[in-house]
Amino acid sequence: MSPACVLVFDDEPHIGGRVDAEAEAAMTIWIRTTLHREARDRMSEHRPEPASEERRRSWDERHAASHPIEASHPDPLLVREAERLAPGRAIDIACGDGRNAVWLAERGWRVTGVDFSAVALHRARQRAERAGVEIDWRQHDVVEWTPAESAFDLVSLIYLQLPPEERAGVLARAARALAPGGRVVVVGHHRRNPDVGGHGPRDLHVLHDPDEIAAELAGGEGDDPGRLVVERAEEVFTEDEGGPRIDSLVVARRDA
Repeated sequence: MSPACVLVFDDEPHIGGRVDAEAEAAMTIWIRTTLHREARDRMSEHRPEPASEERRRSWDERHAASHPIEASHPDPLLVREAERLAPGRAIDIACGDGRNAVWLAERGWRVTGVDFSAVALHRARQRAERAGVEIDWRQHDVVEWTPAESAFDLVSLIYLQLPPEERAGVLARAARALAPGGRVVVVGHHRRNPDVGGHGPRDLHVLHDPDEIAAELAGGEGDDPGRLVVERAEEVFTEDEGGPRIDSLVVARRDA
């Protein structure tokens, strides 16, 4: 990544412990301007954009919109599963603007949040500050990044919609990140979600089938630490203020 692509938010202005609204608006404008300049410079230099950079820029642009692109509350399926567990070490992979990571931290989990978008992590830090919790935020492309092995009691992947060839690697590394007795929770838009008009992608290539996700998580052999025991693989129908949707939920455990 070139220096022009690195967005640093370490010197955010504060008033009375809260982020100044005018400074936040100015930061949003600066982000959009920077992203536009990067695209213009690439075009003028006839430089092809690497796929990873294109993806990073796309998510930065989405998160730089005036309104958050994610719900303000934690994912209800993650809440249901996490409330059954004793707090420990958790990692939220593709954490977005931090709604799930902050909820976990508020309940005593020691949380690491990982996302590709610097803009999303900027919003996540603000959310954590408002909630009064500390989280270890890290910027990585989760398609390429490898978390520490056997390090976490809970690994969450919430609406990380990837094509199977990329998803398989992410799930394998997530499985290996589990400590003995730990659990991974995978929630995604189900393949049938477009049939009910649910929010989310329409590309069947990136939509989830719980049986396929379960098979990928249970795909190790013998004593392979990436081999998990699937506890739940479900199709979940929900209808709320956002309308109807069908999600895929898979929960798997690494044996102690």
